[in-house]
Amino acid sequence: MTPALLAELVRAAASDVLARRGLDLAALPADVTVERPRNPEHGDYATNVAMRTAKKAGVAPRDLAGWLVEELAGRPGVASAEVAGPGFINLRLAADAQGAVVGEVLSAGVGYGSGDEYAGRNVNLEFVSANPTGPLHMGATRWAAAGDALGRVLTARGAKVTREYYFNDAGAQIDRFVASLVAAAAGRPTPENGYAGAYIGEVAQDVVAAEPGVLDLPEAERDEVFRRVGVGRMFDSIKRTLHEFGTDFDVFFHEQSLYESGAVDAAVQRLKDSGSLYFADGAWWLRSKDFGDDKDRPVIKSDGNPAYIAGDLAYLRDKRSRGFDLCIYMLGADHHGYIGRLKAAAAAFGDDPGVVEVLIGQLVNLVKDGKPVRMSKRAGNTVTMDDLVEAVGVDAARYSLVRSSVDSPLDIDLDLLVKRSNDNPVFYVQYAHARLASLARNAADLGVEPGDAFGLLEHPREGDLIRTIGEFPGVVATAAELREPHRVARYLEQLASAYHKFYDSCRVLPMGDEEVGDLHRARLALCVAARQVFANGLGLLGVSAPERM
Repeated sequence: MTPALLAELVRAAASDVLARRGLDLAALPADVTVERPRNPEHGDYATNVAMRTAKKAGVAPRDLAGWLVEELAGRPGVASAEVAGPGFINLRLAADAQGAVVGEVLSAGVGYGSGDEYAGRNVNLEFVSANPTGPLHMGATRWAAAGDALGRVLTARGAKVTREYYFNDAGAQIDRFVASLVAAAAGRPTPENGYAGAYIGEVAQDVVAAEPGVLDLPEAERDEVFRRVGVGRMFDSIKRTLHEFGTDFDVFFHEQSLYESGAVDAAVQRLKDSGSLYFADGAWWLRSKDFGDDKDRPVIKSDGNPAYIAGDLAYLRDKRSRGFDLCIYMLGADHHGYIGRLKAAAAAFGDDPGVVEVLIGQLVNLVKDGKPVRMSKRAGNTVTMDDLVEAVGVDAARYSLVRSSVDSPLDIDLDLLVKRSNDNPVFYVQYAHARLASLARNAADLGVEPGDAFGLLEHPREGDLIRTIGEFPGVVATAAELREPHRVARYLEQLASAYHKFYDSCRVLPMGDEEVGDLHRARLALCVAARQVFANGLGLLGVSAPERM
């Protein structure tokens, strides 16, 4: 019995109690919850439903809890129920009911943890979107791991997710990139505010090799060649790096296309026609304060050129025209203003601001030998995705970046991530899967197959592992709802702890001439289920589940 099924049972029992005693059924909350108590001696699960319901029903919490305990004690699968404190209810499940989770995992396989609450939702998930002016830095690397994991989690819960990279191929940063390439190709110093690092020289050489006479062209033509070829080379490098990191995109959207297609002009005109833009001080302003932003935003500057938000307006309109009913933007730490700005943009177009969600990621710091790592050979003073992967590998890099909430700054200890010890979180989790894979091979050699006598799984460590396995669907659902894939990683660490403790306490396979019994088979089934959950969880994070370590 999973926590979700137990919650349904508790709610049904509470509904029967209220009806039988003539109490208002509307007092019963829709979202009855059951949780594992911190102290296992208090039971397998606990619920506060009586405390949440009693006041509205007009009864004392402990009285209602007592009635519920009598009702629940007679329900199938419940071994015991008791009142605790001011009205909590502690529950213990029968071993066979609890063990049924194992059968559910074996039946669902790779689908265990999936759900359908987002079925029919068409989600545009935009992340990374780094300017094609250099290798991917650590902030973009964090988004590559977390964004991809979020996409996997949302997909697991039924959403249709389109992963999108907004390719900033217009604006001043591209002009500075081109000027830096030209200077490097001509042997001149990097211009002021230009881009440095060995990669600039490498890209510049690629441009000259592809267009040998480029430096002899008139300035405008020369710069256009460096723009076209250089940006293309840089973006090809970015896409290759992302692919090797396990992050692929469905759409690469070019900012320049919004201007070339007239989408920006059309968006601006629509807002003028609706009165959402006003003219002041020689510029056109969005009435974004009227829609919850902290200030009005200039859309067309006094020199007649569009401000950056003009592209944002057109881009949001384009996403909605493609049928996305939820547009998630994953942006860097310096983009807090975009939350109000983009929601105001949606409202200005007459849309529901709720179609826009903005997630803000914080900075990543690398530490080695207790000191910050600051230098990259290719990118000057920037540490890149390639640097991190070279130091610790893809799995450790992805796992370390996704196991913490993105809205908190993150320090990554490179020394820890290369250790093959339980102090290393990714090793700890992957080793549990590899240990289970080894157990499966040994079982096959002995001819032992999983069995379904789950009622024999009565050891406390067995119960703890089963209950942890049962929490997985709820963890994935919460990770999707809160847009927090790190919850999956932290759960896997709890599962690894529960499994290692079980393994140390409960012998799975027979020893010597010992006859194979139903308990061996049931424990093996439990191990098969645990292995499946590890594989499913690591898959949601884009991290491999090794068979051997």
